[in-house]
Amino acid sequence: MTAPIMMDPMARDNAAEGALLRAAGPVVAVELLGGVRAWAVTRHAAARDLLTDHRLVKSATRWAAYQRGEIPKSWPLIGLAVPGPSMVTTDGAEHRRLRAIVTQAFTPRRVELMRPRIEAITAGLLDRVAEAGPVVDLKTAFAFPLPMTVIGTLLGVPERDHGHVRELYERFFSSVASDVQATIAALNAFVGGLVEQRRAQPGDDLISALLEADVEGGALSDAEAAATLRVIIAAGHETTVNLITSAVRALLGHPDQLELARSGAVPWTAVVEESLRWTPPTSNFLFRFAAEDIKYEDVLIPEGDAVLISYNALGRDPAQHGITAEIFDITREPARHLSFGHGPHACPGAPLARLEAAVALPALFDRFPALSLAVRDDELVPNPTMAVNSLRALPVRF
Repeated sequence: MTAPIMMDPMARDNAAEGALLRAAGPVVAVELLGGVRAWAVTRHAAARDLLTDHRLVKSATRWAAYQRGEIPKSWPLIGLAVPGPSMVTTDGAEHRRLRAIVTQAFTPRRVELMRPRIEAITAGLLDRVAEAGPVVDLKTAFAFPLPMTVIGTLLGVPERDHGHVRELYERFFSSVASDVQATIAALNAFVGGLVEQRRAQPGDDLISALLEADVEGGALSDAEAAATLRVIIAAGHETTVNLITSAVRALLGHPDQLELARSGAVPWTAVVEESLRWTPPTSNFLFRFAAEDIKYEDVLIPEGDAVLISYNALGRDPAQHGITAEIFDITREPARHLSFGHGPHACPGAPLARLEAAVALPALFDRFPALSLAVRDDELVPNPTMAVNSLRALPVRF
């Protein structure tokens, strides 16, 4: 067996790391921070196969190293690897029970009904951005508050708590944050408080709907509701924050592509899909676990081993996207990407993220046609996280 590839916890060049992993094979041994070993799925075809393979399960009870006590609770990524009882960590009937209500809330039809509200939030934020110029951090001023306000409205999370939520999740996703258990405890306290409030005083919001729903197999327990909320809040804002910032960065770095979108020659929906492919919001998804030995081509994944999906590698796979896969090109022929996952665990919030980005991007560039980066592209600093493609800030000039 060849030595595992060391993955960079600082995420200094996710595109290069994805290319390195992909070149090593469809399934490759990797080492994460702290010496934690896993397997990375690096090619589109392999991901389609393995994301629907019933032998790869979500429960950490099948993670041999964790069960043997080899993974300390202080490991910075423990909250991602072992996040609690929700639709993310279950399979089969239990997964369907926990996912059912969330899926109903994010159907394409229901999401489309939210368009006027998203457009109004976008317009209001752009008014505030204009007042704050000529140089602002677009992530803080626009890319974060848009999806956070939308998901906060759905859940009934007051705006005064949004900054606290952002701080908690940036620490939660960090590969280098200290005292991860304190962050997890703070997140649990926050979502637990929301569950307790809605138990006592139900409202017209998604949390109340989750708690009141009569799903097959029984209503959600407090622990299940809290874990589900953590997932909804994270996926409901973090994915879209990264999608918007990455798309703006890509367009400003490719003015010819931006002009095609602004002129109407290419629809903004194509910009969204190419951004999702080229710089996927989720860089690496931790984890699935082998419930038995799995042979894939010439690689054997032993029972009990952890498997991550490297969306960084998948998005630029030339076998799926052609020899120009490394190029940001909004005119490319549509080719299905996997940036929102595949199979039974595909992200139910994908329609909402797509709609928010498809509203936000044209509104931003219509309002500020001379938008430009306020620093060189190579001066943009990534957040130190193996889980998401995230920038610390996106300073722009109007």
